[in-house]
Amino acid sequence: MPRGDGRLTHDLDPQRPGPQDACGVFGVWAPGDEVAKLAYFGLYALQHRGQEAAGIAVSDGSGIVVYKDVGLVAQVFDEPTLASLRGHIAIGHTRYSTTGASNWENAQPTLRSTPTGTTVALAHNGNLVNSAELARQLGSDTADPTATTDTALVSSLLVARPDVSVQAAALELLPTLKGAFSFVFMDEDTLYAARDPQGVRPLVLGRLDRGWVVSSENSALDIVGASFVREVEPGELIAIDEHGLRSERFANPQPKGCVFEYVYLARPDATIAGRNVHAARVDIGRKLAREHPAEADLVIPSPESGTPAAIGYAEASGIPYGVGLVKNAYVGRTFIQPSQTIRQLGVRLKLNPLRDVIRGKRIVVVDDSIVRGNTQRAIVRMLREAGAVEVHVRISSPPVKWPCFYGIDFATRAELIANGLDVDGVRRSLGADSLGYVSISGLIAATEQPSNRLCRACYDGEYPIPLPAGDLIGKHVLEGLSKRQRAAAVSEGEHAVAAGAGAPSDVAQTAPVGDAAEQLSGTADGTVLTLQPAREGLSSSGAAPGEAPDEASRASLRH
Repeated sequence: MPRGDGRLTHDLDPQRPGPQDACGVFGVWAPGDEVAKLAYFGLYALQHRGQEAAGIAVSDGSGIVVYKDVGLVAQVFDEPTLASLRGHIAIGHTRYSTTGASNWENAQPTLRSTPTGTTVALAHNGNLVNSAELARQLGSDTADPTATTDTALVSSLLVARPDVSVQAAALELLPTLKGAFSFVFMDEDTLYAARDPQGVRPLVLGRLDRGWVVSSENSALDIVGASFVREVEPGELIAIDEHGLRSERFANPQPKGCVFEYVYLARPDATIAGRNVHAARVDIGRKLAREHPAEADLVIPSPESGTPAAIGYAEASGIPYGVGLVKNAYVGRTFIQPSQTIRQLGVRLKLNPLRDVIRGKRIVVVDDSIVRGNTQRAIVRMLREAGAVEVHVRISSPPVKWPCFYGIDFATRAELIANGLDVDGVRRSLGADSLGYVSISGLIAATEQPSNRLCRACYDGEYPIPLPAGDLIGKHVLEGLSKRQRAAAVSEGEHAVAAGAGAPSDVAQTAPVGDAAEQLSGTADGTVLTLQPAREGLSSSGAAPGEAPDEASRASLRH
């Protein structure tokens, strides 16, 4: 049922959002602890990295349970649900879609089984660029063309070799993956973590009194009481089980961490490559003030993403810092579509000026980035209406001119305002008195990382991981391939269900009908579901072919 999800972002127009966060992943191995609750609190700390869907997989050593749904972490899980997820290993995920549509079927963790009975659950932060190639391999080798996300592809490929262990399969598969990936995955007994050779997306390792934690950011370690050990190295695979922690290299490291993590994606209290993110953002503001000074009376942030840089700008410039815009934190996406007139005033749903602070002042307003320009244009207009004499816009990142293919869902290149206009053209479009972006060199200096260890492709178009040509890349590339593959599979009678008939994508659907096909059956209250041998002609959802699974089927899957 459609419902408002309370998504917390600074987008002013939900139909034309700004840069969307990469996903968040969390994993815990802790016998004797309530691992589902630890995963819940870890995901809560990572909510800023994805607000479309959330899920947790738990193993008790004999089977894996996945519970997931669309919405925020606190909406998907409640106390009874978490209490039912018992085990000693858990992985979790908060999703923003970068490959595949935003729907329940594509929520994570994914779940796949080998013909010999081993089950694998996997969660992914990042985005692969050779998904089309992997999909063709999957379609021909495993007769499982149902996956429409790169995460589902990886899950299916991990179980495609039933003759080898999950760890051995991972060591064979990971070197063939191109793009950004920070994985946490698990079988019934072992927690795994892996990071691409470039280390584009962050991933850290933490220690509990009785176990281990892996997480997208160290902020989530703090909330569950884990101590930071180190980052998972680029090109490293970690395995954790009753025998301890093991580490293997599957590729030589070639670090290219995402510089936009420092600008916007990571929480301010996160630390990346030894650099505190809040400190980096304040320093970016200082450099911005030196590079683009302004004669002004007050420095204000665009809340909250511009706050640290605004503090730094005020500090370096000597201009007083103040709060000029108040944000309503409880307004997010809505399923009630506003009229055009109301949409034009929609900025006031999220931001409102403090008129007594702004009136008669020359204002410097600091934000993290400009994508299409809609947000900044509305803010400039609002400040002028509130009585600002001058409005000077300062941006704590360089002009975004190129899309990201490694896990951030920017606008298309044609929609990026800095791609079609020079700085003065953007300034005129915003209606500002002046506009200044921090330089790439200034941004890099604030991260305290060597420039050759950072990916800055969204600014300079230099992609460190080669991209495929033409239509073999993009958010929905797998859906186009999958439709063609599914049609071929169904016509050959190889599958009981085609994706789109409503079967959950997390149930293994590669077996011929009447052989090892499975269906879901419910308990008396219909809330917990188990997989049992299917009767011929039934889909994996327990519904007849062509029928959608019920809400209970969508919420919980057990292998």
